[in-house]
Amino acid sequence: MAVYTDINEVELAAFLQEYRLGEMMSYKGIAEGSENSNFFLHTTVGTYILTLYERRVEVADLPFFLGLMQHLAQNGISCPLPVERRDGRLIGELAGRPAAIITFLEGVWVRRPTPAHCRAVGAALAALHLAGADFPLGRNNALSVDGWKRLWLQARPRADTFQAGLVEEIDAEFAAFERDWPSDLPSGIIHADLFPDNVFFLGDRLSGLIDFYFACNDIFAYDVATCLNAWCFEKDDAFNVTKGQAFLAGYQSVRRLEAAEREALPLLARGAALRFMLTRLYDWLTIPDGALVQKRDPSEFIRRLRFHRHVRAISEYGLGAS
Repeated sequence: MAVYTDINEVELAAFLQEYRLGEMMSYKGIAEGSENSNFFLHTTVGTYILTLYERRVEVADLPFFLGLMQHLAQNGISCPLPVERRDGRLIGELAGRPAAIITFLEGVWVRRPTPAHCRAVGAALAALHLAGADFPLGRNNALSVDGWKRLWLQARPRADTFQAGLVEEIDAEFAAFERDWPSDLPSGIIHADLFPDNVFFLGDRLSGLIDFYFACNDIFAYDVATCLNAWCFEKDDAFNVTKGQAFLAGYQSVRRLEAAEREALPLLARGAALRFMLTRLYDWLTIPDGALVQKRDPSEFIRRLRFHRHVRAISEYGLGAS
């Protein structure tokens, strides 16, 4: 579930007085998501999303996240738009949490993406990379190699209780990343979490991107690698090269990958798989059963990591040689 902080009608009505959104008609908690408390909010003006930012989100990062959504929307990217308060600010406080109201985006996320969905996502991701070029704020990726290492050091003592031999395997991955992780590839604003539940569709038409709360400055091709992990594997963890080809073709229809980016893609995909495995493993080992935070099985990303480790040619992702 994704309502960690509950709210009542009286405090929400008072909160709404700081906006020009009319009177509250109804609100309802949203079950999906894993980081913040989210509510559908219906007022006499329209429908919105109310978000209360929980402790995993740094308050100091909120101007970056919300400002980025404004910037992208103004530069042709379909995404939710933060609503300004009467005082011009985007962030208020509700139930002791930083809170914001975001415009409602029509559409649904697809549970079983097709190649057509994948192609649309690739084009949208490339457009986001280009649109973020002149965004004036920056944010380091807290979940790049150094961040993974901190998570791993906390999970490592118990990792073999989850899967035998995992400590030796992941130690070897970190040795490879510390030796080979690229530092000179094209970079800028990336989404960093563009999984299917963060992309809305109306039929086969992509209607918008949501959830920019992992967005940061990093390597564009790492964002591409994250999407290969998120969109192109089937339920049995087999990589679907047709989906990979469609996604990469969509991306390159907007922004062409450089030769060095293409060469680095298998290593970056290993890193992206490790990143999501580690956050899941950390939660799996440290969060008690019955806690509100959703615990997800790390195993699928262990299997995806192993797939990427054995990729010998970019054609295995559906990418041509030129």
